[in-house]
Amino acid sequence: MKKRLDILYSLIFVLLLTACGADFDGSRTGNNNEFVMDYKVFNKTDSQDLIVKKGDTIHAEIIVEGGSLSIKIQKDEETPVYKGEEISFSDEFDVDIEESGTYTISVTGEKAKGSVSFTVVTNQ
Repeated sequence: MKKRLDILYSLIFVLLLTACGADFDGSRTGNNNEFVMDYKVFNKTDSQDLIVKKGDTIHAEIIVEGGSLSIKIQKDEETPVYKGEEISFSDEFDVDIEESGTYTISVTGEKAKGSVSFTVVTNQ
């Protein structure tokens, strides 16, 4: 009887472990000039500060292979310069910066699979 209980407890433990999904399975790189993530699983929010000068551009490349993303690019507590919610398609775009400062890029994934890349392009 004890052996059967041990087996039952082991099965329940394995089922519980597999029921808990990962928040992130992928790679992430970020610094003052770029924010890049490539992921098989993305179910959380991640952010990165970019230091951008007036006249520069933030170049974004979004690849959505599954799920959806929400993206916000914002300087301090000001109105976001870009905001997209429930993005379920791939896209590429530029955000022109009119005021120097530190811009926070926040990306939230919901059962997302794919990649994002945000790069500061200096326009002199």
